[in-house]
Amino acid sequence: MIQRRKVIIGTLGVAAAATAAGCTSRDDKGGTDWVEPVANIEPPVAPVKLNVTPVSGTKDVSPVTPITVAAEEGTLQSVTVTVGKAKVEGALQADGTWKSTEDLDYGKTYKVVATAADSKGVTSEHTSSFATVNPKNVAKITFQANAMASLKTGQTYGVGQPVIVAFSRAVNKAAAEKAIEITTSPSVDGKFYWKDDKTVHWRPAKYWAAGTRIKVKVNAFGVKLGKTVYGAKNASTNFEIGRQLIAISDNRTHMTKVYINGKLVRSMKSSLGKGGGTTGANGERINYWTTGGPHVVLGRLRTHTMTSASYGVSDPKDPNYYVSEDIEYCTRITYSGEYLHAAPWNGSLGRANLSHGCINLSTADAKWVYENFLIGDIVDVKNSPRELAIWNGLGDWTVPFDKYGR
Repeated sequence: MIQRRKVIIGTLGVAAAATAAGCTSRDDKGGTDWVEPVANIEPPVAPVKLNVTPVSGTKDVSPVTPITVAAEEGTLQSVTVTVGKAKVEGALQADGTWKSTEDLDYGKTYKVVATAADSKGVTSEHTSSFATVNPKNVAKITFQANAMASLKTGQTYGVGQPVIVAFSRAVNKAAAEKAIEITTSPSVDGKFYWKDDKTVHWRPAKYWAAGTRIKVKVNAFGVKLGKTVYGAKNASTNFEIGRQLIAISDNRTHMTKVYINGKLVRSMKSSLGKGGGTTGANGERINYWTTGGPHVVLGRLRTHTMTSASYGVSDPKDPNYYVSEDIEYCTRITYSGEYLHAAPWNGSLGRANLSHGCINLSTADAKWVYENFLIGDIVDVKNSPRELAIWNGLGDWTVPFDKYGR
């Protein structure tokens, strides 16, 4: 009974210490049990812990990785991130975390200085640093209408115009495709075709619908595009498809018919390639058939000098040698030099094929083509024994979609 009472008293003594520190208590026999005074000791304050990303000392950080600073057991007071004398912008988030709001640069060292307060308001400063990746090479990005013309943002193109993204250096194809984002309205599926390790095309299964809007983004900055290559900057563009213009040029009937939105709007007497061929100065085989299949308009020239020397026939004694200056109203459809153009000297328009591969027209018809065709419009040559190669201009549409690209 006595032992139990001591336990009870001792326990009560702790509870009563705040009001009776140092007092005594008597037992039934008049004895006294001493209770030590209890000091009013507060629990220690937990130190503030900061979580900083990227971790201090990290190297080869992607410049698109955001910097974040979060406090545990405390409150962030301020965060300053510097690279040399410049500051990196950032802001506090709803959860109290600080986050950078701009991309970083390649090959730089960043210093993070953060101030935080504990639960008693006592502040402390924390410092860390990290370094971003320093690429050996960077690839710049441009957009092409074709190899001879850049794609102009906001411009209108024909229904055969593929999306063409050009990198200044060879890249990993899978990594580059992942960085390319193509949005169309109306929405269509498409495929990539790589002309080489630097240039990629993208086209839908069928010609674009008239009025389609295309937006292209290449999110390449901070992205490893090859063994030693990173994207220099992000890039974007947009363009629109105009009316649907498709010209059908028939090697057998010697006629070129133009359809706009499915309606025949002009029939033109024509003279296509005469066929046969010769051997060029370097032993190359030269073919005089107009190439067959869907061609994409590459550009237009008001006047142009045409010469056989451009494709290897440079000997004036060769019967196939020629120099024709100031040819009018030239609309180009291949890299090898096929045009629709005025040929007032050709008396066989609509009756026979006499050209070296171009589509000869009357001056009036060539002028109409020059004034009405857009880059990206389609000129589909029928019944030619020679097929247009995919690399000779934009021969993208000569390949069935199930066999096109990736």
